[in-house]
Amino acid sequence: MENAAQEKQTHVTIQGAQQSISPDSVGEAIGNQESSVPLLHRNKRWLLMALFSVLVLFGQSAATLLGRLYYEKGGNSKWLSAFIQGAGFPILLPFLYNTKDRKNNSSEQTKTPSPLVLGSIYMVLGTLLAAVGMLFSVGLLYLPVSTFSLISATQLGFNALFSFFLNSQKFTPLIVNSLVLLTTSSALLVLQNDDSSGSSKSYKGKYAIGFICTLLAAALFSLILSLSQLAINKILKRQTVKELLDFLIYQSLVASCILLVGLFASGEWRTLSAEMNKFELGKASYTMTLLWIAVCWQIFSIGMVGLILKVSSLFANVISTLGLPIVPILAVFIFKEKMSGVKAVGMLLAIWGFMSYIYQHYLDDLVSKSGKKDVDSKEISLMQN
Repeated sequence: MENAAQEKQTHVTIQGAQQSISPDSVGEAIGNQESSVPLLHRNKRWLLMALFSVLVLFGQSAATLLGRLYYEKGGNSKWLSAFIQGAGFPILLPFLYNTKDRKNNSSEQTKTPSPLVLGSIYMVLGTLLAAVGMLFSVGLLYLPVSTFSLISATQLGFNALFSFFLNSQKFTPLIVNSLVLLTTSSALLVLQNDDSSGSSKSYKGKYAIGFICTLLAAALFSLILSLSQLAINKILKRQTVKELLDFLIYQSLVASCILLVGLFASGEWRTLSAEMNKFELGKASYTMTLLWIAVCWQIFSIGMVGLILKVSSLFANVISTLGLPIVPILAVFIFKEKMSGVKAVGMLLAIWGFMSYIYQHYLDDLVSKSGKKDVDSKEISLMQN
């Protein structure tokens, strides 16, 4: 009798609990669950995207301007300029040491690629990175900053092509609008008179060489970004701080070794002492200029790889292209280049294109959250039945 009464009471309790669960209560429960999550945690992805974007914009602008300053004030070594772009990787080693012993459960469950595979990835990317550094150095030497930035902007078009084939990048009207605006904003710089540059050196006879080298560098850099995304997502499959630092350090090490060999093989190393003595700003400024070029390129690299990890290689290139019109604007004050309405319009178009791309990711984020809510609702409905 007592057991029957207890079973009846239990049945009534369970039935009452089931009846109390309704679609409204499900939505309210999900809403309460989301509201209980700290705002900082919910917006962590956007905060990281903003941080990496700032690193890209600052690193690229500062490194490009310092590289031009090196040539303007007496520097002339293309191999040294290229070598410095990747030689700053030792500053990342302390961070690698601090994160070396930290474990991540998701990464532990992922099979680690063989040393041969990892070595091949770093060798290929490092070799391409060395080629990009050398080509960009030649372009920056022979071209005014405005023209250099214009040609560099073509990397966005190259990256869109590589991303479509290598990374299965989907294109929406907002993304296409962003690509067109960002490319157009930098293309407007071609309307600028090259003589407006404050350069004290004249390389008019080698303009074609600078043009071709910068164009090839833009294409190879875009290929590096797409290959990096492909390697991270399909081979490495681990997206921790340690893997990010490994990715930067090893490919930079390969690129630096290649360029260092080129520096000695070309014989340019013999002229470095005289170059330092003749540098217009002094020996200390010569050393500090090269040092900060190296640091700024590493800051840029951290931001680019971070954006590839969190979003895509195309988005990373969008941020990089957004920074290209910034350089000519800053060059107005640093190298006394002329400011015109065309450059101002180019900047506005770049910002418009950037906001268009960001808005697309905002919409994608809303769709992702909506899909997650639908899945949670279906799971609770199944529990109901």
